[in-house]
Amino acid sequence: MSDVTTDPRVTVCESRATGGPVSELLEPRRVQLGESTEVRRLLPSLGRRMVGAWCFVDHYGPDEIAAEPGMQVAPHPHIGLQTVSWLLAGEVHHRDSLGSDVVIRPGELGLMTAGRGIAHSEQSPDPHSPLLHGAQLWVALPGEERTVAPRFEHHADLPQVTTGGLRATVLLGELGGARSPGRVHSPILGADVRLAAGAATMLPLEPDFEHAVLTVSGAPEVDGRVVAPGTLLYLGTGRREVPLRAEPESRFLLLGGEPFAEQLVMWWNFVGRSGEEVAEARAGWQGEIAGGADHRFGAVPGYEGLPLAAPELPPTPLKPRGRER
Repeated sequence: MSDVTTDPRVTVCESRATGGPVSELLEPRRVQLGESTEVRRLLPSLGRRMVGAWCFVDHYGPDEIAAEPGMQVAPHPHIGLQTVSWLLAGEVHHRDSLGSDVVIRPGELGLMTAGRGIAHSEQSPDPHSPLLHGAQLWVALPGEERTVAPRFEHHADLPQVTTGGLRATVLLGELGGARSPGRVHSPILGADVRLAAGAATMLPLEPDFEHAVLTVSGAPEVDGRVVAPGTLLYLGTGRREVPLRAEPESRFLLLGGEPFAEQLVMWWNFVGRSGEEVAEARAGWQGEIAGGADHRFGAVPGYEGLPLAAPELPPTPLKPRGRER
């Protein structure tokens, strides 16, 4: 799932990592995507723009879609980021302009690196499971890495860490000696953590990273604080471990990474460093879907229907602002 809103906000992002451990709870902003999907947007937010290189976090579902079309996102472009598709229930059919054609299922990593430019679509297949539940996350690409050649990776077998009533699947980076096969461009961590009912354990962390926890089910207690589903608990930096408890069986996504030093301009589905860069990408996409000769993004083979048109640029210039609001 991507940002298909027709009036996207201009967001200037930076990590604003707090020096040391904190416990900062972020409530979601509800966003309607299409006719049948509502998401809870955790990043970027008014309180915090990034966690490491993680710059966009949507949590959706569980939604009953047995009699619905489910996710239906037409072809659209990206630059300067990686998309991470992570399903807890249901399936998503991914197609992109490289020719990738993959159905992503729970426990499988769909990792798309946009780099200098790519287009993709996301749909619930027909037929599909009755429930849809998952998270869509973006990772900002650093420096010159943001213009690498686009690629798509599908990893169905991911490493796991098991200890003391905890089972963690490593999406990106490394946790407890287990490393994901997903290719990354900055020090980062993403893990899907399950806690058995009654579990009480310590989760090892990298002290140079900032971390956050997004609860997707249950009611885990993280550092002594219960984190409800659909909310994000920011933990700051400087932690070597964090205590976990669970009365009911619980599940959360652990996100972390070295604080991202660069400022970003995020607009629609583009992550750039300047308003000019974003405007150029928009013009290129609009030219392509109008039949122009520029093929920076490319068509999505196999998709039946029209691609998404980019929204109008805002009347004020797209440009980075200062680090503080």
